[in-house]
Amino acid sequence: MDRIILLMVIGLAEGVVVGTALVAFLTLLDIVPRLAQLTGTGDRCRFFEYAITSGAVFGTLGVFLGWNMHLPGLAAAVIGFFMGIFVGLLAAALTEVLNVLPVLSRRLGLQREIAGLLAAIIFGKIAGSLFYWLVPGLW
Repeated sequence: MDRIILLMVIGLAEGVVVGTALVAFLTLLDIVPRLAQLTGTGDRCRFFEYAITSGAVFGTLGVFLGWNMHLPGLAAAVIGFFMGIFVGLLAAALTEVLNVLPVLSRRLGLQREIAGLLAAIIFGKIAGSLFYWLVPGLW
């Protein structure tokens, strides 16, 4: 019994640490406002915050409670498409906040080719995702 209580306390502490780190990451780097600015939807910033929080809560509940959504393939593809858009926009906002591309292009001497560098990253991500999902046996 003591071991179960200890494991529960450790699990709760780990959850608190991970949750705090995520909130600090999103808050300190202003990811959500930057994402809203990139998409031109600054008036919906509160909606984005609620969506991220709701997604985290329902995702956690879904994993712990074993929720399954038996969706047809097309519905799963559409949901996956929008999830990919969100993750891509979040990565773009993070990249812009941290100024990764300007620093990288300056160090590599590619200041004039920054648009091509960005396109290469985007198309490389698309090609890698398509390869992973369309080649049988990889997943």
